[in-house]
Amino acid sequence: MSGGGHSDVKNAIWMRALLMAGIILGLGVASYVGLGVVVAGMKETTWDEEADHFHDAEKDWKDAVAAGTIESDDTSAELYIAKEAAHHHEIDAHLSYLTYRVAGLTMLFVSIIFTAFLVISGLLNSAQPDDEHHDDHHGHEEHHGSASPIIFAFGCMLFLIGFPDFADGLHSLMLGSGSDAISDLSVGMIGLTIITIGIANWWREDLPFKGYGEQIATSDPFAGQHIRKAGIWVFLMSEVMVFATFFSSYLRMRTEWCTKWAFDEGTCTLEDGETLAMTASDYLRPGGAAGTGDFWTLLPGAINTFALIISSYTIVLALKVAKSHDYKVPTGFMGKLMPDKKSAIRNYLIITLALGTMFIVLKLVEWSHLIAEGFTVGSQEGSIFYISTGAHGVHVFAGLLIMLYMIFKADTVEWDEDNAQGIEYFGLYWHFVDLAWVVIFPAFYLY
Repeated sequence: MSGGGHSDVKNAIWMRALLMAGIILGLGVASYVGLGVVVAGMKETTWDEEADHFHDAEKDWKDAVAAGTIESDDTSAELYIAKEAAHHHEIDAHLSYLTYRVAGLTMLFVSIIFTAFLVISGLLNSAQPDDEHHDDHHGHEEHHGSASPIIFAFGCMLFLIGFPDFADGLHSLMLGSGSDAISDLSVGMIGLTIITIGIANWWREDLPFKGYGEQIATSDPFAGQHIRKAGIWVFLMSEVMVFATFFSSYLRMRTEWCTKWAFDEGTCTLEDGETLAMTASDYLRPGGAAGTGDFWTLLPGAINTFALIISSYTIVLALKVAKSHDYKVPTGFMGKLMPDKKSAIRNYLIITLALGTMFIVLKLVEWSHLIAEGFTVGSQEGSIFYISTGAHGVHVFAGLLIMLYMIFKADTVEWDEDNAQGIEYFGLYWHFVDLAWVVIFPAFYLY
């Protein structure tokens, strides 16, 4: 190790970061091979077979129409019914293929980002002399300024600027076209990389911190509160305004649109030159715009809703254990899963991480289905949907990176009643993310 003095975090500990990175990358590669290659390959074969079946049924119907044996508008004809059934089977096979292909790709993509985050954080910290690691944090007057939020915000800006092209790039990857995807993904990937660096730098700054000597606000409205908590509340107030803009814009436009569902119900009429507004709910609701909507099309969004709600509970449990003075081992299976305080905090955080990761995977699977059915970011309805849900997804993903750090800290320098406020502050952010989704789901998916 370089430098003198003593470190709160020994460089050897950072080998755990590399070990965790290897495990996560291995799981990502295995998921991609299993889901995105093997299973998706089988589903693609089924898709090709169903496509051939549909083309044959369509040809038989067209031949019958050309021969005059049936009318083109006769929806009761057996050949027409067979053609439509074959078409629906083809769509189902295509969406099934996309489910496994996108799930595998997403797991690989997320694991690469997690791995990069762990490696970058490990390098940043292991390269620091011991003197730079040492920080006793005594005294309320000590300043804890950091450039990490600025770096993180700049990365978010770049990602959102490049998001439309990023979405197109992901679509190209789904279809197996890698040449066009690289340029489309570039700005978004640069933004995600900067986000990763910002959070990794925060990791470098925060890991030795035991929580002592937090600065106290002296003026209203946060007098007597920890400055970091006050900062979180100010940040969340700004976030409320951002998402309120998304909601209000969508609801205002939604009330003026004549949607497919509303038109079929007879609650709106089209003026000359107007076209139907196709929203996500038109595709997702049973009997949707593509003719394939059923309960299962809403399932990813419904699962994600429950996943985030449960994750809010597990983060609270992690905080409760961290603040406890006398941890009591649960009985039964939970006792084996949470044998001691350290393991309990770590495992509750891991469960939260897993639920959040599942959210990202299901979100991209759902997006792939909507894009395949024709609901793209290029339309007015699609742009507000993808920007709103995409912005929320970025918040979830950023939270996952922070959570990965918290898991690492739980396994190394540990969380306890003296530094548990770090989990508390993150919990406030995570609860906001959950509440935002609880509003997004009914507004964008059910309305």
